[in-house]
Amino acid sequence: MADKVDLVNRDPNHLNDHIKVQFEDVLAEPEGAHSIDCVWKLAYTCFSCWLGLCYKISTLLCGIFIAAEWGCEFASVAFYHVWFITPMLKMCEINCAVFSKMTRTCLACCIEPCCEACGQFFHNFKK
Repeated sequence: MADKVDLVNRDPNHLNDHIKVQFEDVLAEPEGAHSIDCVWKLAYTCFSCWLGLCYKISTLLCGIFIAAEWGCEFASVAFYHVWFITPMLKMCEINCAVFSKMTRTCLACCIEPCCEACGQFFHNFKK
């Protein structure tokens, strides 16, 4: 675990690069359909203010509880993988190894003599 949280780069693994919520990502006026400059500037200010305010209030009220829930979920996932899934996969691997050995033995007994006989038959033909 990291000892310190990076307060500048909060998405170092780029998990949420697809989320574009800046003013320029949401609102745009095409050439020939521009509002008055003061309206566009005020729209930018209002959008940015409300985006920041609503996001901060939402994270303040819910973020800690949601983070706690996700921490419990991933702890549960890790627990099941360590104590159930990985041992079950190992058991399956061991059982499949036995089945694989049995299959190879059966093929060696039943199919290999036929293949050797066919090989000897064709071996006698020369170019």
